[in-house]
Amino acid sequence: MEIGQDNWLKKIPPHIGHYFSGFVDGEGSFNVSLRRRDDHTLGWQVVLTFNVSQRDKTVLLLLKRHLGCGRMQERSDGVCYYVVASPTAIKERIIPFFKKYNFLSTSKKYNFSIFSQIAKLVFEGKHHTAEGLEEIIKLREKLNIGRGRKRKYNLTNYQQSLSENPQRLYAKVQPRKKD
Repeated sequence: MEIGQDNWLKKIPPHIGHYFSGFVDGEGSFNVSLRRRDDHTLGWQVVLTFNVSQRDKTVLLLLKRHLGCGRMQERSDGVCYYVVASPTAIKERIIPFFKKYNFLSTSKKYNFSIFSQIAKLVFEGKHHTAEGLEEIIKLREKLNIGRGRKRKYNLTNYQQSLSENPQRLYAKVQPRKKD
């Protein structure tokens, strides 16, 4: 992070920062999704996401305002979500905020640590190599262990995809077209 880039973080009153951290400790989630993508060198996209859900959107709107990123979503049953999926926002806002305002629960500290490790690998471009992507997927297997966790794709799916199309390992990284 460049000098001066965290001025927004200094403007958050500590009692508000700690309140948000406690709220997210109970209601928030750090997720890493895998998506099959033919336009990616290895055939996979890694998506980092932070979200918090609640029926009353008051705290979610305050989180969005103070963190200065993300979007609001609402399900048909009235549950609202504050979602941050932008890699830049994850790197410059979400991770610095929760490093400053730590969690109290062991499980959330652990999940945030794993999420931060994966994010670091992604920001370093490791997800563009077979070894790096496998490391990310192995770390991802440790994330959010327990009831309710659903994974569409796992390490086995990734490894099988390489045996289906081994030339992907040697494909050159092509710059993505901007829309």
